[in-house]
Amino acid sequence: MEINGARQGMLLKGRDRRNPVLLYLHGGLPDVFLTERRPTGLEDLFTVAWWEQRGSGMSFDPAVGSDALTAELLITDTLAVTDYLRRRFAQDRVYLMAHSGGTFIGTQVVARAPERYHAYIGVAQMVNQLESERLAYEFMLARFRALADRAMVRRLEAAPVTSSGTPPGYLALRDVAMHRLGIGTTHDMHSIVTGLLLPSLTFPEYTLREKISLWQAKLRTGVSPLWPEMLSTDLSTVVPSLDVPAFFFHGRHDHTCSYALAVGYVSALKAPVKAFYTFEQSAHSPVFEEPAHSLAILRQDVLRARADLGDAIALSRTP
Repeated sequence: MEINGARQGMLLKGRDRRNPVLLYLHGGLPDVFLTERRPTGLEDLFTVAWWEQRGSGMSFDPAVGSDALTAELLITDTLAVTDYLRRRFAQDRVYLMAHSGGTFIGTQVVARAPERYHAYIGVAQMVNQLESERLAYEFMLARFRALADRAMVRRLEAAPVTSSGTPPGYLALRDVAMHRLGIGTTHDMHSIVTGLLLPSLTFPEYTLREKISLWQAKLRTGVSPLWPEMLSTDLSTVVPSLDVPAFFFHGRHDHTCSYALAVGYVSALKAPVKAFYTFEQSAHSPVFEEPAHSLAILRQDVLRARADLGDAIALSRTP
């Protein structure tokens, strides 16, 4: 379909079109292909729109440079997709679930147009990503030293993360190092090739062209086309409050987006209902890693706008 002048794609999946609609905002890489081996069960509760945002996956256009992508453009795209789903399924509001880099857009979207959403669900919530990267760097350096991995230690020491940013040498190493330690996509995924590349290439719902586009886009944009904006933004100051119920899922082992920073953000956030949920066996993708736990929260808390199952840090209702 055309969204704000650009051809973009999504997969719509569900069991009953009378169910509420869930718009899913992926992070740096569209991840619907993970559902083949790691079913989420989301389609039992919602009609799920697995939208692949401008510049990524099936929405990738090689003729458009990644420097044309801005947070503001993706915010307006998200609002347009939301309105399309509201019209198509005759629902006044939808649920918005954002993952990782998608939370950078998702929190700003819901803050801008709360009347379009039942609730916000942040999975691996981004807050202050430059500080998150610094914390991840220090953690990885300490772990690889403890493991006596001299080669990895040398490479990390040659590209330290500081207040000045994330140097190219660190970014080239980041994903490999995180996955090797089980702090990347999932806690049990230690190889990008076997954990991400091969599942994407065997995903039966993608055409061959879409499989190629998925990785063309990733190679062009790196971590995210919005990386400079993400590093210069602290969402705790940009979005200190939300006017809809807000629920946050975070893996205990996640260092891609800092668990500690997310806890701090949610603790201070003002929202009519808010809750934070720790997934003890997960890293960066708790909806894929612990789907039964996710579904229980969605049924008992999210769909009822309650915080009964949340961690003690964020159970309070705030005006």
